[in-house]
Amino acid sequence: MKIIEKDNYKILKDEKNDIAGFANYMSQNHSIFKEDNVIVDVLKKGDLELEELLMFLEISNIHRAEKKSFVIVNDAINIDQVPEELIVVPTLLEATDIIKMEELERELGF
Repeated sequence: MKIIEKDNYKILKDEKNDIAGFANYMSQNHSIFKEDNVIVDVLKKGDLELEELLMFLEISNIHRAEKKSFVIVNDAINIDQVPEELIVVPTLLEATDIIKMEELERELGF
């Protein structure tokens, strides 16, 4: 896993093209990023399937329960298939916009 630190979030990238292993590693090592907003960059996994995406559901729920953003970036998945509990966007720019909006909502008490 490659971690890129930004001002108010971290970008986590899978370097092995193994979604199951990446999701499992993130779950086991949540302490590395639990205090940060997170963007999970799986753009290079162009043929991402819904079953693979759902491997991130548990860690996403845990992370969001701690009042931190968890956004997955992939431009191949059909957004209509994605459950509401997961936030999936097609670009890194949209992911940063989501984090900014959620930070603002938290500041306002929503």
